[in-house]
Amino acid sequence: MNSCLDLKEVLKLIAENIVDVLEVKACTVFLWDKQRNTLEVSAAHGLSEAYLKKGRLDADKSIAETLNGKIVIILDATNDPRVQYPEAAGNEGIASVLSIPISVKDQIIGVLRIYTSEQRDFSDDECDFICGLSDMGGIAIDNARMYDHLKAEHEKLIEETHRWFEFGKAS
Repeated sequence: MNSCLDLKEVLKLIAENIVDVLEVKACTVFLWDKQRNTLEVSAAHGLSEAYLKKGRLDADKSIAETLNGKIVIILDATNDPRVQYPEAAGNEGIASVLSIPISVKDQIIGVLRIYTSEQRDFSDDECDFICGLSDMGGIAIDNARMYDHLKAEHEKLIEETHRWFEFGKAS
């Protein structure tokens, strides 16, 4: 995960690996759009397209405590007021949700959500393990973003160099 520098691939690997390792129904990685105050699905594994397109996730209405750095366990996703779309969760077969912040350099950048098909209370050891994966994911996301930024700057520099070269030839 940390050796990959393609952001979409990093996010996809996070979601897939968590589902496989923890043997859960599904996982999503949401990145926080602070300007619109929404959670944007950046990667998902184990969920239907219909569920993923159920509607906009308002950061203040969708397990908001996670964006304050709190780990949240929801035992019954169909009857908890912190779940923004409880009916959609029931239709998708989601019973419980574990919501963990993703942070980089003490800044929360997103949310990792794990879904189970049966009610499940995650142990402290499981939460610690998942927090470690979330931290590694945050670092991988940051690395991929930095790589994308550096790549764009490099391409811009090459373009400017070519323009200067062409300008010199024309003179």
